[in-house]
Amino acid sequence: MLLLLLAGLPVAQVQAQTTSAALADTAAVRPHSLAGTKKAALLRVAVPSVLIGVGVLAHSPKINQTMCQAKQDLQAETQELFRGFNSYGVDDYTRHVPLAMAYGMMATGHKGERTAVGFTLIYLVAHELDEGVVSHLKRYTAEPRPYNPQDLSSFPSSHTSQAFLTATLLHEQYGRQYPWLSVSGYAVATATGAMRVMGNKHWVTDVFAGAAIGFLSAETVWHAYPALTKLLPQKVAHKLLLVPSYTPAGGAGFAMGVQL
Repeated sequence: MLLLLLAGLPVAQVQAQTTSAALADTAAVRPHSLAGTKKAALLRVAVPSVLIGVGVLAHSPKINQTMCQAKQDLQAETQELFRGFNSYGVDDYTRHVPLAMAYGMMATGHKGERTAVGFTLIYLVAHELDEGVVSHLKRYTAEPRPYNPQDLSSFPSSHTSQAFLTATLLHEQYGRQYPWLSVSGYAVATATGAMRVMGNKHWVTDVFAGAAIGFLSAETVWHAYPALTKLLPQKVAHKLLLVPSYTPAGGAGFAMGVQL
């Protein structure tokens, strides 16, 4: 379902021109533009899908001995290089940093691609989609964590999936206007995944799959949202601001503001 939604992303149409010459030029360019857009949409699905596939193949020696051994060898080398690494819980917070950046931009009056309410609704739905996929995969695969073989919740990395989900939403909301925000968001998400591996909490394949799931969840809901916009009153969308809030204990909530 998730892949089908992304594959069916609407393709941008070339605007009609007022003169016949311009129309001819547009008609000549259109096939190339459509092909390029379709190729980009395909890549947005294909690359993350490959990463998830790699994680599944490396899950057990019964599935793929070579990839499973490579996963274990890479983990051993990482631990040798970063022996004793401790993130001190920083990765519990960095997964939310891109989302905080997006709301910070909205709170300071920077207009994004979606309204504040629209962005919040997209985040909530994407978060639920991401959590559903990750939790089901954790239960079905029962992958032992590197540091504790008794803990069967390693694949995929939920910290990484959440980090890339929020980074992708930040990119979609502000990346075209402020490219540095996209770079910053994805840098933080990558650092989150790296800390999970260096701290021996996850295999690198867990992180790859988590990043892919978070990205696909965000992209799916972001591009499906326009079909639902007519259900949202415009006056409310422009005046209501919902901001997710988090506590160190792991609790979550929302703060609401109204522009009078």
